Amino acid sequence: MSDPTNDRMSQLRNLLDSDPHDAFCMYGIAMEHAKTGAHEEAIAWFDRTMETDPAYCYAWFHKARSQESMGNQAGAIQTLEDGIEQAKSLGDQHAADEMGGFLQSIL
Repeated sequence: MSDPTNDRMSQLRNLLDSDPHDAFCMYGIAMEHAKTGAHEEAIAWFDRTMETDPAYCYAWFHKARSQESMGNQAGAIQTLEDGIEQAKSLGDQHAADEMGGFLQSIL
């Protein structure tokens, strides 16, 4: 029986190969890494997602979750503060509120 995580990861990587600027695929790869506890890999992919599409607000949120899971509270706080500023500048109040709630929970 095949491993669904590996299947999703290879599907995402194949999609990314066909469109190297697909932030959705990058975000998906980051989330797969985060789900398996590979937070350093996840953070690198969240960073790639944000570099490709700074408007991908949930990449900021989940990057901070990975940072916090690794015990990097200061990094998570900085990521959330930057992400909230980014979300507000884009008019994405929902993302800003979610990041703000997470920020309050770790302060």
